[in-house]
Amino acid sequence: MPLTLSLSSTLSPPITASSVTLLSARRSSGKLPHYTGLKLRPAAASRFSGSRIAPRSARVVCEDQDTAVEVAGIADANWQSLVLESETPVLVEFWAPWCGPCRMIHPIIDELAKDYAGKLKFFRLNTDESPSTATRYGIRSIPTVIIFKNGEKKDAVIGAVPKTTLTTSIEKFL
Repeated sequence: MPLTLSLSSTLSPPITASSVTLLSARRSSGKLPHYTGLKLRPAAASRFSGSRIAPRSARVVCEDQDTAVEVAGIADANWQSLVLESETPVLVEFWAPWCGPCRMIHPIIDELAKDYAGKLKFFRLNTDESPSTATRYGIRSIPTVIIFKNGEKKDAVIGAVPKTTLTTSIEKFL
C-alpha cells in the first residue's frame, strides 16, 4: 500500500496544498504552528501506477546502471522462481531486523553485490517474515549466507564475517 508523508502538528492538521495560504498568513503574523515531525499515513491513491514505498527495499531509479545495485528482499512466495530456478549462482543472506550482526554484514553484502553484478544474484530473506524457507534450510543462527548454484545449496557461512571470507566462498562457485 503506498504511503505519503505529511508533517504532523500539535496545533493544526497536516499541511496540504489548500492550507498553503493559511500557513503563509500565519508566517506573516509571527504565529507558526509547532510541528512534531513526520507522520506516515496510507495514501488514498498514487499518481504512479505500481509505485510503492517499502522499508529497506525501495528502488533507486535515478542512478547510473553500474552504481544502482540493490540487494532485493525475497520471501517464501518467490523463493522457487528467484533462487532455485535461477540460471546464475545466487547468494542469499538470511537475516532479521532485530539482529545486530545482520546489520553489520549488510554493507559487506551490498559491496559484494556491486563487485559481482551480472555474475551472481544477491537476495535477503527476513527469517521472521519467511520462517518456512529458513526452517527448510536449517537456519538456526543469523546472519547466515548461503550460496546456491543450479538450485542446490553449495556453501554456507554463518555469522558476521569479513568480506574476504565471503569472497573466498563466492569464488569457489563462479
